[in-house]
Amino acid sequence: MAGHGAPEAETFDASGLKVAIVAASWHTEVMDGLLAGAQRAVADFTTVAQVVRVPGTFELPVVAGALAQQGYDAVVALGVVVRGGTPHFEYVCSAATDGLTRVALDRTVAVGFGVLTCDTDQQALDRAGLEGSREDKGYEATAAALLTARTLRELAGRTP
Repeated sequence: MAGHGAPEAETFDASGLKVAIVAASWHTEVMDGLLAGAQRAVADFTTVAQVVRVPGTFELPVVAGALAQQGYDAVVALGVVVRGGTPHFEYVCSAATDGLTRVALDRTVAVGFGVLTCDTDQQALDRAGLEGSREDKGYEATAAALLTARTLRELAGRTP
């Protein structure tokens, strides 16, 4: 079962962190839910975030990288890819995952991975944080990015 064993989100005052959310535009209903979840997390952590929209999930890494280069402490990447009948799914999922990992490692920045990779539209809806959804991956990815950004700051001897 997805989500089983997930830790409780430990909130803190993250107002000292510079935060951005980069969100794909494909699959409007799912993306609206993911973005709303991310914005709820931002509010719970008493901070603000710049929101940047991109056409699709494939474009997330390049914009996340540009935001990291601009000095953001946390970048949350939100997208959704639903499996179809072609290898497109594997290519986009791999490119997004590898690209976002490179951003995190190359820039030493917290990257929240809120990219849903689903077999069906229903699976995406179940994870989008919408009314009736079982999970809220936008919230979870944002909380993870903020907690990681705090840890990176602590390791560098600074406070969030």
